[in-house]
Amino acid sequence: MARRALRPVDLAREHGLSTQAVRNYEDEGILPPAERGDTGYRRYSAVHAQALRAFLALRPGYGHRTAVEIMRAAHRRDDETLFRLIDRAHAELLRERDTLGEVAAALGALTAEPGPGGNPSGRPATEPASGGDPSGSPSGGLTIGALAHQLGMHPASLRKWERAGILRPHRDRVTGYRVYPPGAVRDARMARQLRRGGYPLARIGFFIEQLRAAGSTVDLADLLREWRTRLGHRSRAMLAAGRELDDYLTLLDPGQVQDPSALPPRA
Repeated sequence: MARRALRPVDLAREHGLSTQAVRNYEDEGILPPAERGDTGYRRYSAVHAQALRAFLALRPGYGHRTAVEIMRAAHRRDDETLFRLIDRAHAELLRERDTLGEVAAALGALTAEPGPGGNPSGRPATEPASGGDPSGSPSGGLTIGALAHQLGMHPASLRKWERAGILRPHRDRVTGYRVYPPGAVRDARMARQLRRGGYPLARIGFFIEQLRAAGSTVDLADLLREWRTRLGHRSRAMLAAGRELDDYLTLLDPGQVQDPSALPPRA
């Protein structure tokens, strides 16, 4: 059975794309090269239509760059590269999910663990909920020795965290000594939990920045919920993309399907 020739507009219309976008995808190697008619116009087939479906399905879960690399590997029949790309993306997603779980556990430990003065917020009971003494005096926070004692750490480790950007103590205007206001105490307690989990300082610094941007552990909990939702959407997208990619690989294997039109039509 002869293949039915498809025009760029036929592929574009199914996905609400422009015909130029379809041509660009071919030029970038996302679609296999099209045949040319006597007039020089592109002539696509069901193989191209399924390649486009596969690419557009891959992109939400794998990202544009990886989706492009997967499609190029498929066109080359380079199964080793193709499956490595897929496996790597799934492994990265699993690592991110594990990271989320560990950060959520650290946040839970931070909020449940009694802070100074028996206060689970991580702030001394005599200190204000936010801010601190603008003079940077010890009355507005903790000295390095006091904080190190609370955390069961050596003061030198806190200085190392400061150099890594994890902690931002103030300086007492009179003595020049470090003073850790409530926000820095909170950061130190979170960093301690993450360090116990084996996180490197660079990653801890990233999480602390997220905590600072959120403004509170409550806001960070909202951020973690949004993160978990995003991971769920990405997992579903990767799962859905598998069908479209498998259909495309089936079309490329003449031993599995005799006629591209054998695949079910798409609405």
